[in-house]
Amino acid sequence: MLEITRHDHVTRLRMFTWRSRLAGLDVSAYVLRGVMIDTGFPHAWPDLGRALPELRLRGAIVTHAHEDHAGNAPYLASLAVPLHLAPLTERTLRARPEILPYRRIIWGRPPALDAAVIPLEPQPLEFVPTPGHSEDHHIVWDAETETVFSGDLWLGVRSRAMHHHEDPRRIIESLERVAALRPKHLFDAHRGEVETPLEAIRAKVTWMKDTIGAIERRIAEGWSDRAILNAVLGGEERAGYVSAGEYARMNFVRAVRHHGEVGAVEGRSRDATLI
Repeated sequence: MLEITRHDHVTRLRMFTWRSRLAGLDVSAYVLRGVMIDTGFPHAWPDLGRALPELRLRGAIVTHAHEDHAGNAPYLASLAVPLHLAPLTERTLRARPEILPYRRIIWGRPPALDAAVIPLEPQPLEFVPTPGHSEDHHIVWDAETETVFSGDLWLGVRSRAMHHHEDPRRIIESLERVAALRPKHLFDAHRGEVETPLEAIRAKVTWMKDTIGAIERRIAEGWSDRAILNAVLGGEERAGYVSAGEYARMNFVRAVRHHGEVGAVEGRSRDATLI
């Protein structure tokens, strides 16, 4: 299903199916200046495809390669719709990686990107690197309307679950990069328009820094990951079990421990070099 609503200068394309609704999930693409930002997921393609003539797109931007954001990019490319995406995103879509069953059920596995990509010149929209959620993650910035399309960077102030590959410290750096833009409007791919965006971003940065600090203190005291999960993040949530741990609160704890250990090793290596 496709629900189309308009927010002043932005058109929201909210996509969902009965499967995603059962999981409590939907995803939105946004249209601004004739450009669609993100493409939705494969199970939503029939409805999105029927809406394309009405949308009159000049192209689409893909924030990152996850199937709920990039899942319909191969279909658009096959229709000669120009695309703007990072090289890593394009390589991932061409490789068509396997995804776990829960993601196939909710979103669908995208077809391989086989068509040649017609490059889109997105100006005046800016494509800003914001890694952390994924290595290829970008946000889209419209300076004229002071609007950010955040992809999966924001996801709520106290979003505790993470994919196993996420790096919370890099997410903070990316959030601070976006805060420096001082946006007046923020559109999140899963939560729609965010009120008071600058305050919301700053609140998320503060919460993440405080949470990382609480985890680090317990790591230094010798706590187990499970004990830290329960004490700091309130235990595991249903998504952690349904995803077999791929998207879970435990990943937040493990990421802090892992990247802290990597930093310590790197620091020792630098010290040894100086000696």
